[in-house]
Amino acid sequence: MSRLYMMVTITNRNMRHKFQEFFETHGQQAAFAALGRGTANSEILDYLGLEASEKVITFSIVTGQNWKQLRHGLIRKMQLDIPGTGISFIIPVSSIGGKRVLEFLIQNQTFEKEEESELKGTEHELLVVIINQGSIDSVMSAARSANAGGGTVIHARGIGMETAEKFLGVSLAAEKEIIFIVAKSSEKNAIMKAIMDKSGLASKDKALVFSLPVTSVIGLRKDEESEEDV
Repeated sequence: MSRLYMMVTITNRNMRHKFQEFFETHGQQAAFAALGRGTANSEILDYLGLEASEKVITFSIVTGQNWKQLRHGLIRKMQLDIPGTGISFIIPVSSIGGKRVLEFLIQNQTFEKEEESELKGTEHELLVVIINQGSIDSVMSAARSANAGGGTVIHARGIGMETAEKFLGVSLAAEKEIIFIVAKSSEKNAIMKAIMDKSGLASKDKALVFSLPVTSVIGLRKDEESEEDV
């Protein structure tokens, strides 16, 4: 039996093709890449003999078993343990919106569903919504209809989108937006359902949604006010 995780890998942008090829050979067909920039100060860069560099952040879903294999390969083949090469880490997934979306995100990985997340009793969840470019307003409208608050958006590019029709029954554009929404765990299912019903695969938005457990949060004004009243 295996668990699901979101794997985040951050590397120098000039290495993105090598890492993409590595992931694909290890069964990581579906991934989403966004651009970033390193923030190390000049003293640290000089000490390590590095130059400031543009980064690429790759998001994908992995099983626990596949992560073990990927971790070994990232160290031995991609030399990710050498300072300045990059970093990769995993976060447990709580739920994924729909069987077809699950099949697309994990593709050829072996997975047997478990009933509960690895982290139990969390009061909030991070909803990750992957949508077609230009669909932010309609997706957020769907989320707010189920009492969601605001969201944060990053632009990304889908990798392996050519396999979408096989798993989802629809084709997907490469250009994507990723929306991050923090919500109460008690409201998560209703928000995910609203997004799937109004902006899911049958709509032009083609939303894919999954959630990650959040152990602590500050900044949700409604929750803070209720705590102050206690």
